[in-house]
Amino acid sequence: VMGATFKENVSDIRNSKVADVVKELKEFYVNVDVVDPYADSEELAHEYGFGLADKTADDYDAVIVTVCHEPYADYADDYFSSITKPNALIADLKGVYKGKITNRNYWSF
Repeated sequence: VMGATFKENVSDIRNSKVADVVKELKEFYVNVDVVDPYADSEELAHEYGFGLADKTADDYDAVIVTVCHEPYADYADDYFSSITKPNALIADLKGVYKGKITNRNYWSF
């Protein structure tokens, strides 16, 4: 899951809906990594029971983009290819990568 904060480019995790997403995925026994350049891992662990991944893996089956922080803005095919399996799903909840992801299964609202 890319993004854990309440909104883009802030460190505020209060009212973050990402905790609900993570909880739901874990109820289905999904291994979930959460990354966020602005969130504090200890604060997330205290408030929601999960922290941030130490590093991004290279074999994800899916990536859910929940918050598009500025550091994520220029990501495209090359980046997502480097962290996912060939048939992976990129679920882009805000539609920021529409037209930029062509070599993975892409979904947005």
